[in-house]
Amino acid sequence: MKRIFSILLVLALAVQLAACAANPGEKQVKPDDPVYAPVQPSRMEPPPPTRGSLYQSAHSKALFNDRKAYRVGDVITVDLEERTRSTKSATSDIKSNSSIDIANPTIAGRESPVNLGLGMGTDRNFKGDASADQSNSLLGKITVTVHDVYPNGNLLIRGEKWLTLNQGDEYVRVSGIVRPEDILPDNSVSSSQLADARLTYSGTGDLANSNRQGWLARFFNSGWWPL
Repeated sequence: MKRIFSILLVLALAVQLAACAANPGEKQVKPDDPVYAPVQPSRMEPPPPTRGSLYQSAHSKALFNDRKAYRVGDVITVDLEERTRSTKSATSDIKSNSSIDIANPTIAGRESPVNLGLGMGTDRNFKGDASADQSNSLLGKITVTVHDVYPNGNLLIRGEKWLTLNQGDEYVRVSGIVRPEDILPDNSVSSSQLADARLTYSGTGDLANSNRQGWLARFFNSGWWPL
């Protein structure tokens, strides 16, 4: 009975430590997030009426320019052209040696017949080696909407795309600030020209869960593991 109680106590402690080792920022992502939702017509304010003229700056069209997104609610296509690669390595080697020797004492001018000399020595050694190599590539297109127009003319764009597959969902989310001058004639812009860009590509379901570590693996790879 005592042995069973000890085993249950160890398992309970492991579960609690695993809960502490879990990622606190991990949450279930769901579609129809209001942050990435398209701008509704109620937010599209009509232009102020003009007196004495038919010209309205908010609805003007240039005769020799292509029509581009420049108002709240307009759509714009973002070309996802992201390629990143990072490599990091670190090697540590720490050694410490120390020794203390105390000679046999001399009593009344003669060396003690009994060996009372002392000697101590310590030898410590630590060696660590770590390396990381990561590369990412994200190519594709996503059409988003203009959520705000800043006083300097820059556009805040934001949107998402969800793909429902057999074993789960995949989604792409894009948010950032773009200059109207960077928008191409076909009303598209490269993701590399977005300021304060937030690009997310992930998934939910069985396929996404199969690539995540279990709670016990997260515990062994966390800072709670003493080795």
